[in-house]
Amino acid sequence: MAIVNQQVTTTQSPILSVPTGKSYAITNILVCNTYNPNAGDAGTRDASFDLHLVPSSQALDNQVTCVVRELVLPAGETFTFDTERIVLEEGDEVVLIGEPSISSDDKTDLAATVSYLEV
Repeated sequence: MAIVNQQVTTTQSPILSVPTGKSYAITNILVCNTYNPNAGDAGTRDASFDLHLVPSSQALDNQVTCVVRELVLPAGETFTFDTERIVLEEGDEVVLIGEPSISSDDKTDLAATVSYLEV
């Protein structure tokens, strides 16, 4: 089993792309709002995200490839996508897009982890 971790951005950026000649079975996707109001910042900061499973022959499309849309995560909460098994083929991608931006490089408070097996 392998995992990949990435801070979610506000732009279309794949967290996992299946390389040439490979197939991956996704076992789990975790998205955590890492904002910590106890670290000196006042208040809370919700974040939201879209999750897309994009086949190699298609472009990202909210009407076709989106499997989670504008899910709001309060500070400190984690979303788990683990009830369905997904098999991705060569060129397929897992893409996350978050809001709001917390930096000049479009990063968000969201951290994502994808666990997968090569099949």
